[in-house]
Amino acid sequence: MDAGVVGVMEPAAVFHPRPGDQVEEAVVWPDLQRVVYTTVDSVVCLTRDGELLWAADFLPHSDRRLGNWPGCALSLDGRTVWVYRPDVMAGRGRADQWVVHDANTGEVLARHQVETAGHGGSHHVHPADGSIYLDIGEGQDGSVILRGVPGENGEAEFVTYPWPDRCLIALSPDGQQFMTVDHGQGDVAFHRHPSGEVLFTLPVEAFGYEAETTMMEWSGGYLTPDLAVVPLAGEDEDEEEWFRHHLIDLRTGTHKGELATEATDAYGLVPLGDGTWLTGDPDGNLSRSALPPQPS
Repeated sequence: MDAGVVGVMEPAAVFHPRPGDQVEEAVVWPDLQRVVYTTVDSVVCLTRDGELLWAADFLPHSDRRLGNWPGCALSLDGRTVWVYRPDVMAGRGRADQWVVHDANTGEVLARHQVETAGHGGSHHVHPADGSIYLDIGEGQDGSVILRGVPGENGEAEFVTYPWPDRCLIALSPDGQQFMTVDHGQGDVAFHRHPSGEVLFTLPVEAFGYEAETTMMEWSGGYLTPDLAVVPLAGEDEDEEEWFRHHLIDLRTGTHKGELATEATDAYGLVPLGDGTWLTGDPDGNLSRSALPPQPS
């Protein structure tokens, strides 16, 4: 999208899945000519015209239609597709899998068994070095963060971070850090890439709320390389639910006030990293908003 374009967005391309496919997650190539998506039992790659390029089934097929949502991501160079398979919850085995496919043929290039029992996984592609982060949600048991590093000939190295209780929210636009929220929703932290070293942490109290009545949602992200946004939510004295989006100055590690948005819930705002963000409305319209010009 052009940096200056704000307001209601119009579709740039439309893709139709195969008849009968219930799409769990999808990603489109930058040239808008191909899409890859996951279902409970497969990963599928189609052209914009609906031609099947390749597909790979997850065997055996699962008879559990709920509680397991395979996810996918396209590598930065467009050469590989990374697929998270929640095989334990799908009834396929005792470990989940993270599988790397050739983006043109579907051939399996690497396969990594993950000692998790996740319901789903969220991928984040690093904007500079092409490594891929995966956040696996295990429900009440917490969250596991991994990082895959593409190698030569499709090979990959896999690293698991040592926290069982942090949810990966976003990578910074310049790739120098990443943002996590405590699984218990008590704080937000910012980490150095790729080591995971904690740069600073802000608890709920740093935003002027009481921890007993307010929680930090697993949402938000980077508005710019120097500015992050995180939603906080709770209930008022009349038991009415509320949420507000708060800004964080990453240069100083301090709270910088609220961000007024048109989001209809705490998860309805998607920061794009360039000073703009997306929100949707109940009618399915997607809008882009921008920060006002900032003084130097």
